[in-house]
Amino acid sequence: MKSAITISLVAEARGGPFVFWDDLTTGFAAAARHGFDAVEIFAPAANAVPIGLTRQLMERHSQKVAALGTGAGWLKHKLRLTDPDPAVRARAREFIYGIVNLGGYLGAPAIIGSMQGRWEGAVSREQALDWLAEELQALSERAAAHGQVLLYEPLNRYETNLFNRNADAVEFVTARGLKHVKLLCDLYHMNIEEQNPAESLRETGALIGHVHFADSNRRAIGLGHTDIGPIAAALRDSEFAGYLSAEILPLPDAETAAAQTMVSFRKLVPAT
Repeated sequence: MKSAITISLVAEARGGPFVFWDDLTTGFAAAARHGFDAVEIFAPAANAVPIGLTRQLMERHSQKVAALGTGAGWLKHKLRLTDPDPAVRARAREFIYGIVNLGGYLGAPAIIGSMQGRWEGAVSREQALDWLAEELQALSERAAAHGQVLLYEPLNRYETNLFNRNADAVEFVTARGLKHVKLLCDLYHMNIEEQNPAESLRETGALIGHVHFADSNRRAIGLGHTDIGPIAAALRDSEFAGYLSAEILPLPDAETAAAQTMVSFRKLVPAT
């Protein structure tokens, strides 16, 4: 398993669960200083991430880009894949295509989280899931063309009513034949929705594509009440070799949050 930490470039996300902010150069340097293997980038749009500079920073600090968030499509532009308006769904798809293409240049998968939307009003759950499957199919095929998977994230009940639990998302991905989609398993959301997070990860198994490494209070692991030992054992048993990425609140401050995350990560994955 490898370590990653978040950098947000989205002004509208201020106060959200991202450790470093506003500047890629500073964020990469901070991540390297704390010993992280990679960064996860939350950008307002694909063209807000300069490819040349990002590659230079990756080389300078011997780091990867672990993943690219698409949540600004909802937060900033109010785009979602299950919107009743087909024009909005089309714009959402194009926004994510841009992030997927960016990931192709940087060797990173894109994340579908808040842009999945929800079913409500005149839109039935069945219709919303049909739209979601159609969009995930198209987006994941684009990702596969770049040699990447697409990461789909079940969220807690307060953020979506589509899929809140890993097992339900696994069933959906499998039944719809979404072979280039894997799950992003966020420990914060799982603390709300899963009866037994470790067992949920074991059952998800090979479909785990990425993990958000966050404690029960969305602070760094070790600053809440999550029992991380069984979770780490489940990930090892599932042969998960991807990123544990700190999508967490920068509390009490960014430097402390990063340092605490690395302390917790090193307890689970000793340096070699």
